[in-house]
Amino acid sequence: MEASPLTQQARPEIFQQKIVKLYEALFQDDVDAEHDHDHDEGFWREFFLLNPDRASLLRILDAFGPDDLINLQPQTRQLFLRAVACLKKGNGTATLHALETLTTFFSAVLPKKYTNPSSDIIAVLAGLDHVDAIFTDFVGALDGIIRNGTTLEIRQRGVDVVLSITSGAYQTSLLTYFIQRDLFPAIMKFIQDSDSPDMTLAPFTLLGLLANYNKFEFQNPYQLRLNDFVNETTIQKIVRCVGQTCKNLRGQYIEILEDLPEGWSLSHTLSIIGLGKITPGARANQKPNHDPEAAKQMFAKLPGEEAAVLLGLYDFSHANKLFCFNLVTMAAEKGEEQPISSLLSLTSYLLQHAFLSTRATNYAHLSLMVFRLLIEDQILCKRICSEDSKTALRLCRQRQPYLPIVKGERILATGVLDTMIDGINHNLRRRLDVSLYTLCVGITLRIISYLSRSRTRIQYHWSELFRSLLSLIRFLTTYASDLKDLPHFETLLDLVVNLLALSLSAGEAFLPTPAAYDDLFYKVVESGEVLVKFRDTYSLSKRPSNSIDTLINVTAHYKTLLDSNGSIKNLTSTQVAEVIKQGYETLSIQTKEGLDGWERYREADDRTLLKKMARATVMDVKVMVQV
Repeated sequence: MEASPLTQQARPEIFQQKIVKLYEALFQDDVDAEHDHDHDEGFWREFFLLNPDRASLLRILDAFGPDDLINLQPQTRQLFLRAVACLKKGNGTATLHALETLTTFFSAVLPKKYTNPSSDIIAVLAGLDHVDAIFTDFVGALDGIIRNGTTLEIRQRGVDVVLSITSGAYQTSLLTYFIQRDLFPAIMKFIQDSDSPDMTLAPFTLLGLLANYNKFEFQNPYQLRLNDFVNETTIQKIVRCVGQTCKNLRGQYIEILEDLPEGWSLSHTLSIIGLGKITPGARANQKPNHDPEAAKQMFAKLPGEEAAVLLGLYDFSHANKLFCFNLVTMAAEKGEEQPISSLLSLTSYLLQHAFLSTRATNYAHLSLMVFRLLIEDQILCKRICSEDSKTALRLCRQRQPYLPIVKGERILATGVLDTMIDGINHNLRRRLDVSLYTLCVGITLRIISYLSRSRTRIQYHWSELFRSLLSLIRFLTTYASDLKDLPHFETLLDLVVNLLALSLSAGEAFLPTPAAYDDLFYKVVESGEVLVKFRDTYSLSKRPSNSIDTLINVTAHYKTLLDSNGSIKNLTSTQVAEVIKQGYETLSIQTKEGLDGWERYREADDRTLLKKMARATVMDVKVMVQV
């Protein structure tokens, strides 16, 4: 009998999607050299109609080194050219698939370590002769998709493509095409049309990267756009996005170690003595306890990649006063916290863990620079220091020493001061981060300067602030040999001393009670010997910008009074406090002019740091856009 032609084919051991076969057919590197690499129209129509398998495409492309991709120029150029043609046609499904394919393609191809990044990437994508025409079409098509795409999903995918190029080719000339074709209106229109803070995150992060591209080398058009932007509805969507992102990033820290103080309860008491398991109805959602070393390693990986949003936040805050006003004043939505509260909260977590990684330190710097900009605006500073700013704040309590717990709503300025104290207390290292400390002490000086000038008294645990400043002086004195030669260290020395001198001379104007003023004098007098050693160690008397003599004269005045009452060692703290009160009558505080003055922020001074921040943000965006 003749065999039937309908014989059953053997089933493959592993099912492979059709699109993966097309990927493999496109990128095979053993094609006959004389064979034309061009695939027919049917191949490309099917290629963009099938759902992309981004993980498989990434795996295939990751296997190629830079030289391999240069050898595969015909295939890579075809893919890019055909994808651009698909974007220009605007077919819904094919356009969506082309955008997803390009995002993965750029994420895999652009970050590879090429010998000559700009020219090699141009060779892989289009070739020097055709790159201008193809990229002009490409950027124009993306502009149209982001601005007027048929659905929010397609527009979001358009943003993802630009993010993948911006992060992958940040150090190359490719980004000039996105400078020449201004995408700012399209990005802002997409943000305006977005329906959630999560959807706003990617375009605002993209805006931060584009606004930072070579901004110190030429006049970046995105910076100019940020200056002039006045659409308050869009600004408020961005502020909501920043607040929600900061809250999510803070949640990653809390997931490792819950630091919310618990009230007394039977279950809490039993858990303290190791008998929590016998408590009926133990909390099902209680977070696991990690041993300190494991927790430290987990903290070192934070914050998450979404922290890249802080770069755009800094740029918008630096460029636009309307944005700053909304950032400070925007009210909380029902059941949520104010965006400014979430930002300050995240900053406190970043500062307590900044020492664990350069990346965390970089983001802590960015957050602090935003608060410096806000505090330097006197209208906003007035708001931050007033009762109108009262809000609920959750500040980090994951490392000792802890600051006193404040229940209920509090004036925003007191939360900022707490965060600065935490920054000072938790980052003391022999290799001191001078710029971080300069920011923390400088922000504190600006707040106290405003309070003293406006004679605004606020309830606060001032003793904690003065204790931290004097502890910092003690640390700087002890480790002088390690610290003396650090860059810009003299600036920090002046700030710390002048802040204490300003507090002594103007404390009556902002400290809430005479007892708080007495406590400041007590602490300074108690540190008399340390202050003398501090002055001599750094030759501060020779620095005209330093007010160390004011502190020394106060301690000398009271040392004379205390010695006349017997040895200070034999006096109780109450007796010393009484002598301090009596000493006001004969005390004359000689201060230098301008103690409450400060220099306005100049971006050029932080040029090196901001370039470093842009590079760190680029690394995080690369992770964000991958599968």
